[in-house]
Amino acid sequence: MSKIEARLAELGLTLPPASAPIANYVPFTITGKVVYISGQVPRNKAGAIWPVGQLGAGVSVEEGQAAAQLCFLSIIAHAKAAAGGDLDKIARVLRLTGYVNSATGFGEQPAVINGASDCAVAVFGEAGRHARSAVGVAALPGGAAVEVEAILELV
Repeated sequence: MSKIEARLAELGLTLPPASAPIANYVPFTITGKVVYISGQVPRNKAGAIWPVGQLGAGVSVEEGQAAAQLCFLSIIAHAKAAAGGDLDKIARVLRLTGYVNSATGFGEQPAVINGASDCAVAVFGEAGRHARSAVGVAALPGGAAVEVEAILELV
């Protein structure tokens, strides 16, 4: 078991299956030592998008944070595939971009995306500290409340 997988277990976190793309794109690309992970929406254990809706209009900040964490766990699942099955080959999280399905006037996008950022640091330690953007949008695929994409560095 890798150090990162041991850390996930210690935190009580389970990686979901790496989802297949639903359109004409790939889940990740690699150039040199940099991995670009496509945007991930939050899915519950049954594989359904959760939560559906807008922050500030039915979806709470706490639900949004939990959704952002689920997105980051999906990112880790794809990172594992990109790293040939060995999460210890992830040198660091370089950047996260989070999209928050936001009602007019909602301005707490950074607090929502903290769910992903906090998970990155909890799992990868100092190597999980990253640059980031948190962007409010009018809609996301499948009505998802949150979507997160990542750029990672391999060893």
